[in-house]
Amino acid sequence: MLFTLANSPQSCDLTALLRLIGPQDALLLVQDGVLAAVKNGEAGERLATLGLPVYVLSEDLSARGLVGQILHSATLIDYTGFVALTEKHSQHMAWR
Repeated sequence: MLFTLANSPQSCDLTALLRLIGPQDALLLVQDGVLAAVKNGEAGERLATLGLPVYVLSEDLSARGLVGQILHSATLIDYTGFVALTEKHSQHMAWR
């Protein structure tokens, strides 16, 4: 399943989301959700320890001036990559 997070980790229940994600799933951070991938942040440290695929929409990261400030384990993707993820994962859950 593909999970997308569109809200900042401070305005959602990130703990509940992370409990739902299994080893075969992926997490895509979009809009303010990209804040979860910032290095040295509490949410970023939690994501880094999970060992699951984390993708960050590069356009949203750029819009927030955070290029170069995300986890090394996160993968930057563009809208084409977003479409590829939705094709790869037959189910999708948008988390707010």
